[in-house]
Amino acid sequence: MGRKKTRPVRVGNLVIGGGAPVVVQSMTNTDTRAVAATLAQIETLAAAGCELIRVAVPDQEAAAKLQELVRHSKLPVVADIHFDYRLALAAIDAGVAKIRLNPGNIGGADRVRTVVRAAKANGVALRIGANAGSLHRDYLARYQGDVVQAMLASVEDQLALVTADGFDQIVVSLKSSDVLETIAVNEAFAKRWDFPLHLGITEAGIRWRGTIKSAVGLGILLSQGIGDTIRVSLTGDPRHEVTAAYEILKALHLRERGPVVVACPTCGRCQIGLEELVEGVEQLVQDLPYPLHLAVMGCVVNGPGEASRADLGIAGGKEAGLIFRNGEILRKEKQDRLLTAFAEELVQLIREKYGVNLKLNRASFRLEEEEGGKSRDTPN
Repeated sequence: MGRKKTRPVRVGNLVIGGGAPVVVQSMTNTDTRAVAATLAQIETLAAAGCELIRVAVPDQEAAAKLQELVRHSKLPVVADIHFDYRLALAAIDAGVAKIRLNPGNIGGADRVRTVVRAAKANGVALRIGANAGSLHRDYLARYQGDVVQAMLASVEDQLALVTADGFDQIVVSLKSSDVLETIAVNEAFAKRWDFPLHLGITEAGIRWRGTIKSAVGLGILLSQGIGDTIRVSLTGDPRHEVTAAYEILKALHLRERGPVVVACPTCGRCQIGLEELVEGVEQLVQDLPYPLHLAVMGCVVNGPGEASRADLGIAGGKEAGLIFRNGEILRKEKQDRLLTAFAEELVQLIREKYGVNLKLNRASFRLEEEEGGKSRDTPN
């Protein structure tokens, strides 16, 4: 699909905008002052496919830990700054790749310019923007409660201030907890400006609800070519943010990371424990980065068509099933052996296709890389 042309912004070893792949990011929920715990979470998120990580910097104690975090982080670090411009300056000195800044709450234009000049001198990008829930009442009053117009005006005023000295390494974020407001304001901004956009539905909620809201809002925008980096904001473990982000991007064929698992809904024709099989396959492959097409089908209605498209799959029968690869039947197994047999065939497929030796951890029922089993190519 066509992508809106935006200016490139360098963030550490990444490029946001300028036609680069949509960057997946998340935010730690550890105490930034607890360096070991924060780095451990960053490593976990990186393994899940996260490419850019934001950390909260609420005070000088947290700012003092940034240098160590930046030095050891596997991902470029974004410092989340509010209220105190000195924290932004300390973050820049610590070597962060990007600052998330709210120019309206750090104490006036002079302090904003001080931060911008330091960012420009050190090659640090800025993210600015507006959240519907924290808009200044003056903007809402000016536009008689029209949140979309108020957010646009707020961001355009911020851009005027931040770009006054020629600084242009800026990513813009316009978020609301309301999906339609988020869509409307990003569509309007994309028509006027070429700054890359950070997309998200803010305060989306718990995992299932937040994922649905994010998939609708981000999916509509991304399908129009709008958006250069995304965060799926979910309450709880941020790993779920990363996996949800990739599922959205995979559905739109914008990124490939991890298998696509297709499965039919259950119906009266199904004579096998399909839900258990699908959950088992999902558990088996959840840590894999390889862009495989896997299918778990309950009967012969859709099974043959999916079999021809799938790298590997299961076609259910009566308390048994066939395992197929690229449309060719490999073996027939009873239901209690199907998942293990599927895992065995998947290990063989990945060895042949990617040159990686995996083994089945039977305790967790996940595929893990054998020691010394290096990949020729790990898609991301």
